[in-house]
Amino acid sequence: MAQKRALITGITGQDGSYLAEFLLSKNYQVFGLTRRTSTPNYERIKHIEDKIKLLPGDLLDQQSLTSAVDYSAPDEIYNLAAQSFVATSWSQPVLTGEFTALGVTRMLEAVRQIKPKAKFYQASSSEMFGMVHESPQSESTQFHPRSPYGVAKVYGHWITINYRESYDLFAVSGILFNHESPRRGLEFVTRKISHGVAKIYLGQANEIILGNLDAKRDWGFAGDYVKAMWLMLQQPKAQDFVVATGENHSVREFVEQAFKAVNITNWKKYVKTSKEYIRPAEVDFLIGDATKAKEALSWKPTVSFKELVAMMVKADVDLLKKNSR
Repeated sequence: MAQKRALITGITGQDGSYLAEFLLSKNYQVFGLTRRTSTPNYERIKHIEDKIKLLPGDLLDQQSLTSAVDYSAPDEIYNLAAQSFVATSWSQPVLTGEFTALGVTRMLEAVRQIKPKAKFYQASSSEMFGMVHESPQSESTQFHPRSPYGVAKVYGHWITINYRESYDLFAVSGILFNHESPRRGLEFVTRKISHGVAKIYLGQANEIILGNLDAKRDWGFAGDYVKAMWLMLQQPKAQDFVVATGENHSVREFVEQAFKAVNITNWKKYVKTSKEYIRPAEVDFLIGDATKAKEALSWKPTVSFKELVAMMVKADVDLLKKNSR
């Protein structure tokens, strides 16, 4: 049987790196799309760089995407690349739309023109639900995005459905709720907390400044969620799925759990809040209903909330110790 081939956009990101590892374990030939930058950041894939083939490409440039699909001739395409930091989407709304919305259309066009038999995965987001109309949120819940990022993701979601229905492509969207890991970028609140707590524990800092501590999210482990992406493309029929733990926890709980991981109980003396980190329009409460994924994909999360927080804090303590040697 011929070795399967996969193309991943956003391979240098958190999800891309975990997905590349997972596909390599399944004996795939893995290609990754990377943007040309003056200082490439391959930190997350350094340990597997010799096992994957990196291709130049940019979601803003149609020709580069067409060339990448042509060269890699993939059986499966995972479109994970986006301007994915919600806060930045207010300061750069047009760029966010170009990458996170129109970038999906450009990828789908490349697939339609070059490899219409390839299976296509689009990374949709729980941020599309925004101001929630029902809880928990499932595949049929109405969208009400509350950020330019969320709006762009809704476009990406619907254009994927449109290409599926218009051109009979095997194109699916995974509506993934928040998924974190030690590979999360430092700008994201979960990693800001775990890294900040590690610095306080090691005596390298004495405070963390955060925004809304009351926002509640459904947090899972990114390593679990990439398996769900793959499972969606192994199904006989193209369908969209919500991927979530079905639990939600506040930012405050995340902070408390992170300090508990290093045996600090009086965490309040180290945490300050600032209006600078409050969103113009907040998403207060997200919790996913992954019943369909559990039944149709036999998927379920393996890492609990407490385990996830402890894993992230430990990784940051280890990282800071290593860097200070």
